[in-house]
Amino acid sequence: MAPRDVTLFCLVLCLGQKIQAQDGNFPIPIISAMPGSVIPWNGSVKILCQGTLESYVYQLEILENVTYKLVEKKLGFQEVAEFVINRMDTNTAGRYQCRYGREHRWSAPSEALELVVTGLYDKPFLSTDGGHVVMPGENISFQCSSAHMSFDRFSLSRPGGATLSRHRDVGLQGDFTLGPVNLSFSGVYTCYGWDSGRPYIWSAPSNALELVVTDTRSQDYRTENWVRMGVAGLVLIALLAFLAENRLGPQLPHQEDQQDLPDLSWSRQKSQTKWTFGLTPRTTRE
Repeated sequence: MAPRDVTLFCLVLCLGQKIQAQDGNFPIPIISAMPGSVIPWNGSVKILCQGTLESYVYQLEILENVTYKLVEKKLGFQEVAEFVINRMDTNTAGRYQCRYGREHRWSAPSEALELVVTGLYDKPFLSTDGGHVVMPGENISFQCSSAHMSFDRFSLSRPGGATLSRHRDVGLQGDFTLGPVNLSFSGVYTCYGWDSGRPYIWSAPSNALELVVTDTRSQDYRTENWVRMGVAGLVLIALLAFLAENRLGPQLPHQEDQQDLPDLSWSRQKSQTKWTFGLTPRTTRE
């Protein structure tokens, strides 16, 4: 390789490493909410923004109209910054993001976090089209309806509260179909109603509905196995008892043990003696 090519190669390599180092020093922050992103009216929530240990400033931003506005800043070298909202209402509900500062530069913003406040409208009613117990692999449908409010959006809260399924319906009812279900779908479900014009203000939660996903066939199979094992155990116990009875039953005494036994055959010996004398021929006199 010519010296000129070597020099050009080194310049390109050094420039690429510098760009990679700048990008690598600023990982995208991670934003989350505790205990969750659906908070009742006047409830509190903690927003966490995770950056790097070298981060000396964090800031929380909320979306207003089409741009993000500063909510709060946190100073100090820390890997995770905490922002607390003590009272959730219509002003604090919304779409949030965070970023951190390091080496006099800012990181890219985090993914959006949507905080929802609940309890401003009457609760809807949650029901199912079938029973509350389903088998793995089956589908189940939920209906979230409201008799008083004309919601155009409904949300179904799955166990844990982390996943929310949203659905639009032109009427007074939202239909949700889940499946094929597995054991992880078991839990307590609730639903909410809201309007698309105010997406972060929801109704009170509906009545709770518990869903049980169970494989009864596997349970029946396990029960049959237990029954079979029990029957086999009883047969084995009976066989052992039979063998023990035969081994410990009446046996003829050994010769050395006969000396300790009482003489129960005396009368028979006596009768045999008489019978013997009777058969003995008399001797003739010479």
